[in-house]
Amino acid sequence: MTMLSAFHPARFDYPRFALALGIGGLGTAAFLYMGWPLPWMLGAMLACTLAALVKLPVRAPMIVRPPMSVVLGVLLGASFSADMVSRMGAWIPTLAGLMLFLLVSGAACVAYFRKIGGYDLPTAYFAGMPGGLIEMVLLGQARGGDARRIALVHSIRILLTVSCLPFLIPALGGGDIGTGAATGAPIGGASLESVLWLIGTGVLGAILGRRLKLPAPYLLGPMIASGAVHLAGWTHTAPPREIVWIAQLVLGVTLGCRFVGTAPSEMLRTLVLSLGSFVILIASAVAFAFALAALTPLDVVSVALAYAPGGLVETSVIALALQIEVAFVATHHIVRVVLVMAAAAPIFRWVDRKKQSQQSE
Repeated sequence: MTMLSAFHPARFDYPRFALALGIGGLGTAAFLYMGWPLPWMLGAMLACTLAALVKLPVRAPMIVRPPMSVVLGVLLGASFSADMVSRMGAWIPTLAGLMLFLLVSGAACVAYFRKIGGYDLPTAYFAGMPGGLIEMVLLGQARGGDARRIALVHSIRILLTVSCLPFLIPALGGGDIGTGAATGAPIGGASLESVLWLIGTGVLGAILGRRLKLPAPYLLGPMIASGAVHLAGWTHTAPPREIVWIAQLVLGVTLGCRFVGTAPSEMLRTLVLSLGSFVILIASAVAFAFALAALTPLDVVSVALAYAPGGLVETSVIALALQIEVAFVATHHIVRVVLVMAAAAPIFRWVDRKKQSQQSE
């Protein structure tokens, strides 16, 4: 099925998606009125989460997410600067520390879901590993875990992280995230040449991301392509802010609509349990951030955001809003997902064999 055919009325639920966008827009308006951070993403996300839980007929087909990720990827790439390359050597200690962080926080979360949550080993293991949602669900299901429970835990983890970070960052000494991450000119303010560069890097980047099988290809491919042309000085334009606002709105709607079909009682039960694992992950991230900030030239806020257990897209948008080096944050989240994907299955086999040998003795 091609992408265009996925938007055929027989396959795409336009009325429910329109309702979801409307509710997301109301959430955004409420956030803007209250002056709360990242209204286009957070407001839409929380409003659609509530709509899903009270069983309103909302829906956001996942096919709408890739085009929005392309827009945000081009935006993130536009923040790359020439002096960024000279600072990459300072990232080595934090990338090395990331492996220890994953071992410590992952082991603590798995133990938490086993002892406190009463989950079976496969479900506890893949729910506790701070990897990508889809990857952990597929690996967990293949190992006999409860796929729905794993998906719900990771969805709540991302929801909590994205909701918490805009308020946690100022407490760590960071700046105010403000009302958005759009830094481009108003729509219509860019030249035709700049628009063609933005479209070209988005399309080419998406194709390369798929061909190279990058994690989050529709975000990383355009981000790399956009970053390359901006570093080369071929263009200095970012996507128009109105388009970025729409992309954040749709992203927030898709995040909130992940909970469609979830019974409120199940959501509440898993939310309460997931709060414990979230505290473990975010506390570990902050502790590692303070330790690494003392050992490196990097600041606590940058490292905490790089280690935060959220999604790549969401944390990158927050980094841009805070004017933190997007490449630094994105690189750590890519490495986190790749490390967990590569190590999760082998480590699980070792843990499972050890458990079985202990039971047979």
